[in-house]
Amino acid sequence: MRTLPSYVDDLDAVVAHALAEDAGSGDVTARLVADGTRAQARVIAREAAVICGRPWVDAVFRRIDPDVVLDWQCAEGERVGADQVVYTLRGPARALLTGERTALNFLQTLSGTATAVAAFADAVAGTSCRIADTRKTLPGLRNAQKYAVLCGGGVNHRIGLYDGILIKENHVAAAGGIAAAIAQARALQAGVPLMTEAETLDEVDAALAADVDLLLVDDFDLDALREAVRRTHAHRDRGGRTLLEYSGGASLERVRAIAETGVDRISVGAITKHLHAIDLSMRFT
Repeated sequence: MRTLPSYVDDLDAVVAHALAEDAGSGDVTARLVADGTRAQARVIAREAAVICGRPWVDAVFRRIDPDVVLDWQCAEGERVGADQVVYTLRGPARALLTGERTALNFLQTLSGTATAVAAFADAVAGTSCRIADTRKTLPGLRNAQKYAVLCGGGVNHRIGLYDGILIKENHVAAAGGIAAAIAQARALQAGVPLMTEAETLDEVDAALAADVDLLLVDDFDLDALREAVRRTHAHRDRGGRTLLEYSGGASLERVRAIAETGVDRISVGAITKHLHAIDLSMRFT
């Protein structure tokens, strides 16, 4: 199974909260099934998808009843077709019923995220560009969705406000200019990557002069983006380290053209916020 990144340290707490939200003081409807009844079931994908969320599904049933046994029919991050069995499970019938919806909620959400990322990654295949996420995630599922981005073939931006400095237009305005904002950020000696947005080529030059770790060009047209790429590559030829990322409005239809400019990364908020949950179904067998 895919190794979880270190930042996914909230899995058990998230699963516990989700089960408390759904089952509360107990699954009343499950009492319709005689205590001690055992059952088998299978979960089927009703549409093509990249499957993601196995650790959360496993944790759901582990928490409800460790006697439930899951047999996964596909690997984490694997592409499946419509009507393909994702996993089977067997154990106490009441436990299967109680965990069904919470498990599927995690799996449909994270698979939806991974599937969206894979579509963008496919669109830029053959270029040197990578698809990156943003902080536009579902509240409470930040770490899970960041993991799903990796399963879909993308890369993570900073996880939150604590593990990277990102200077944006409001920070620039408050500091009196991009160079001043970068200088103030360096003075913090925060020990995290330093990133900045640029809205003009002059700001690109200022960021490159400061050799920031990551430069985000915001809503540049393709001609301006190509020039930013040229300047960034020239900076790296002189020993600089700055990576260049395009941000702002990269649709699936436009992302290939953006990638072909030579930009290193494209951040796409839609992959985590415009979520299409994958259609999954559990049926007793």
